[in-house]
Amino acid sequence: MVAAPARRRPSKLTRPVEFVIEGLIRLCGLSAIVFILAIFVFIGKEGIVFLLGHIGGMLSSTDWSPTHEPPEFGLLALLAGTAWCVGLSLIVSVPIGLAAAVFLSEFASEGWREFLKVVVELLAAIPSVVWGFIGVMILNPLLQWAGAQVGLNGLNGAIVLALMTLPLLVSLGEDALRAVPESYRQAAIAMGATKWEMVWRVLLPASRRGLLVAVLLGVGRCVGETMAVLMVTGHAARIPHSLYDPVRTLTATIAAELGEAVRGGQHYQALFALGILLFFMTFVVNLIADRAVRARKIG
Repeated sequence: MVAAPARRRPSKLTRPVEFVIEGLIRLCGLSAIVFILAIFVFIGKEGIVFLLGHIGGMLSSTDWSPTHEPPEFGLLALLAGTAWCVGLSLIVSVPIGLAAAVFLSEFASEGWREFLKVVVELLAAIPSVVWGFIGVMILNPLLQWAGAQVGLNGLNGAIVLALMTLPLLVSLGEDALRAVPESYRQAAIAMGATKWEMVWRVLLPASRRGLLVAVLLGVGRCVGETMAVLMVTGHAARIPHSLYDPVRTLTATIAAELGEAVRGGQHYQALFALGILLFFMTFVVNLIADRAVRARKIG
């Protein structure tokens, strides 16, 4: 009978080092919460009073004219432009991204999978201003050739947002599919299912919560994008009625006008109110994604 090896007692030097490392880990975890609260306090201090006092008028008007007399702070056109770009981009990016994730997970060879994953990571590393240049220099003339009077419009912004969101959807979607146990695949094949039937009837239902998380994080990515949409959407504060209409988003409005707003004035406070709305929107999206992840773990 072989005796079990004796446990090695931690030295007197190891215990203080472990205590310091554990303290640093706790500090890093708490710092994320502190930073989020600090951001909320910073934004809320400048804009919450204005938002509470003008929320009725902001949600009942489409006219955003903060420098006119009297100033108008209508949000409907900005909200419509944001929803327009985000919705169109998801219509393009979600089917393509999930299809690419299925291909990488189930159909690509090992060599192709590694190569395409590197390409996807490189796409994710492209700065947003470069995507904006692509929209201005390439998509702009293409849309004009397709019949648009102005190539800088909501469709241009949606295409750029879709291209920027695709790497996230592909990466997270592939992770969700590969997290499905191998026994599911073997059982489906053993019952006579083809590869496509196994994907459609087994893998997609089993990974639906992970795929939902990927889509929701893609929504958050689209809502928070600033520079690219500022460059390619035409920056017109009006409700779109066609694919070729120029639009303006909440983030682009803040980026374009904050440098010119008088500190402490109504315009300045209104832009911080937009920041509060964006913070709340992204918080809700991330909360839903977190709930989906927790439900996946419980189930």
